[in-house]
Amino acid sequence: MLEKYKKNAMKREQKNLPPLPLTVEETGAFIQLLEANDKSSEELLQLIAGQIEPGVSASAKVKAAWLEKVALGESACTAAAPEKAVEMLALMGGGYNVGVLLNLLEKSILPTLCGEALKHCILIYEAFDRIRALSEKEGVPAGVAKEILQSWAAAEWFTSAMVLEEEMRFTVCKINGEINTDDMSPGSEVQSRADIPLHAQSFCAKRFPEVQGELRSIQEQGQLVAFAGDVMGTGSSRKSALNSLVWLIGEDIPNVPGKRAGGIVMGNIIAPIFYATARDSGTLVLECDTSKISSGDELILNFPDWTLRKKDGEKIELHPGPSTVIDEYRARGRLNLTIGCQLTKKACAYLGCEFPAIFSEPEKPVARPGQGYTQAQKIVGRACGVEGVLPGTVCEPEMTTVGSQDSTGPMNMQEISELACLEFKTDLFMQSFCHTAAYPKESDFGRWKFLQEMTVAWGGVTFQPGDGVIHSLINRMIVPDTVGTGADSHTRFPMGLSFPAGSGLVAFAAALGFMPLEMPESVRVRFSGRRAPGITIRDMVNAIPFFAREQGLLTVGGKAKKNVFSGAIMEVEGVEDFTVADAFELSNSSAERSAAAATLKLSLHAVVERLKENIAFLQSLLADGYQSAEAIRRRIKRLEKWLESPRLLEADDHAEYLATLDVDMSRVTEPLLACPNDPDDVRLLSAVAGDRVDEVFIGSCMTFLKHLQAAEDILKRDGGYAKTGLWIAPSTRMDRDTIREDGGFALFVGSGARIETPGCSLCMGNQARVRPDSTVVSTSTRNFNNRLGDGNRVYLASSEVAAVTALLGKIPTPAEYRQKMGLE
Repeated sequence: MLEKYKKNAMKREQKNLPPLPLTVEETGAFIQLLEANDKSSEELLQLIAGQIEPGVSASAKVKAAWLEKVALGESACTAAAPEKAVEMLALMGGGYNVGVLLNLLEKSILPTLCGEALKHCILIYEAFDRIRALSEKEGVPAGVAKEILQSWAAAEWFTSAMVLEEEMRFTVCKINGEINTDDMSPGSEVQSRADIPLHAQSFCAKRFPEVQGELRSIQEQGQLVAFAGDVMGTGSSRKSALNSLVWLIGEDIPNVPGKRAGGIVMGNIIAPIFYATARDSGTLVLECDTSKISSGDELILNFPDWTLRKKDGEKIELHPGPSTVIDEYRARGRLNLTIGCQLTKKACAYLGCEFPAIFSEPEKPVARPGQGYTQAQKIVGRACGVEGVLPGTVCEPEMTTVGSQDSTGPMNMQEISELACLEFKTDLFMQSFCHTAAYPKESDFGRWKFLQEMTVAWGGVTFQPGDGVIHSLINRMIVPDTVGTGADSHTRFPMGLSFPAGSGLVAFAAALGFMPLEMPESVRVRFSGRRAPGITIRDMVNAIPFFAREQGLLTVGGKAKKNVFSGAIMEVEGVEDFTVADAFELSNSSAERSAAAATLKLSLHAVVERLKENIAFLQSLLADGYQSAEAIRRRIKRLEKWLESPRLLEADDHAEYLATLDVDMSRVTEPLLACPNDPDDVRLLSAVAGDRVDEVFIGSCMTFLKHLQAAEDILKRDGGYAKTGLWIAPSTRMDRDTIREDGGFALFVGSGARIETPGCSLCMGNQARVRPDSTVVSTSTRNFNNRLGDGNRVYLASSEVAAVTALLGKIPTPAEYRQKMGLE
């Protein structure tokens, strides 16, 4: 096994990749060789020390158990002394090593070394009570336990961390215009996301192939590098995008294989989830006037003054960052800072001492007498145990529901393991398999098995490949007016509030049951006017950017882009007649507006009816043997409890908003389409009619049963054969079964359609793809460059427009559309 490992390591080295972390089998085998005092013992010990993932991975468990034997003098290995074992335990981050270190301390085995190791570990959790109890006893171990608590209370875990000079110098590598996360982490390379060094090789490879060379060139000159763009990080896959970037510009983490931390990211506008993910990862994020910056510029950041200037002294406007941003950078990330501060508060409370005045305090907006709150502010307030939470407030709302899907799932599990989690503390964690189910690669089957086993072991609910899209499934499990998150930008709740996040923050929410949040501002979208026949909810989705541009709240284009929704909560009114399923089209689309989250004001009747359906759905999962049964039962009980006294939170009449966008749908007399390749570039059907189309895609989480039925009705009424390629992808297994039983499959196939496995299909662009350089009309979520296929022009439209386009082979005129719809 050692020879095989070396061969694999050499193959990766030839590709400029580091070795993979040790598997549990390799770990066990190498420990056997160490116990036999093999001639390669020194090399093996280095592998055990530095090539095992931290936290509660299976390999870490084996490593910790063996190091305990070494520390106790029960090992035959001569290459590692007991002191070396404790030193290695100290660098494991948290999890299994904490229990071992406590075992040793309680037995007074190298107590001073064990104490020093625990002083700088923050992933303590329930072990705090064990240390507290030990401190109340007599003897050497008790004295060391007291010192550990005092160290935590003094936040030595922080004060001994990175020390920053007053100024930092770095050189810029800049991309002009907009760079999205599909550029940084292509969907076509989704299978490699968990292998960060390998995935990083695809960073910007298609649109900006020169970038990696520029980054290397700056680093080879011994300079710190900052990656900049005018608009940075829009799109999905934020954590994998950031992982790749940090691998290219960051620093190695001692004894953590295949991962780096740090780096600097700059942008005039930085997408909110990407911004948060960078902060969580220990990356320094600078929002500034990038129009004055070019590649190769040497910049100087002054930390005390929070100013930025060029080497020649020219000042660069630097936007105010969060007050805690420097502390986060020093602590190697906002999550580390949050966990560490919680530990310090707990130690201070036990010892009866003041919290140390060494941290930057976040601003705390104060509510006025009679303060009005928006719907979102009330929902977050309830999750924090208060009436409402004002914009700018730093809070920690309870995360009631957390979602994970298969393309980000491996990263989620890595992060959860590194957080030393052995049981989810969120009320419901769910894992779906929608991004890779249709066309799995050989490696996917093992990945699915791993995700399912870990989800159930930690107390979550796992679906099966082919069950459908994460968003369509998780929205059958939501408790109204609660807060959640998911490692996918479209994890948006139509009857609650979801703040989608990168894998690190999602793992945090799953493991700890809450999430650090700086409450965003709210932008109200107020619909009015009766929709004309043939005008759909997807047209309402597209009407938001259409009217926002008209009212000066949004512009199209990367440089100097204006977007009132960016980082805000989109609060939608005027949809009280919607079903919950209808509402998801609007909440889902808030991702394309770069909004942090969305709420919708729905009728109580709609929510009650939906919850009754959802309970029946969850009961069917139990009947079919889905696991974890305990988690499903717990959610059923919570929904039934809500139905006993149903009541929805509503905005106060005097609530305040950053802006209000009024959308009069009676003014929309023809369908609206988002044009290639920008979801904000929305135009009337008449403005783009006649454009030849090669492919049509009807699917993604933006569609459900009624959309497929609408397309079916159009095809049936026409009786013709599609003149384009036509893809049909049901969003869930339930929708697929209903359409098939109603004869819809026969109609679709008879019209020339290709029917996909329920899931993401073309929307993700990681498996099946349309022909290169083709024009597409799609019902999917976004139309970024190269997402559905290389060099494609993609329009985003309703299922109805898509079906008519497929029949005509071109985008219809308004008259052709009405005729095919049976409206004339």
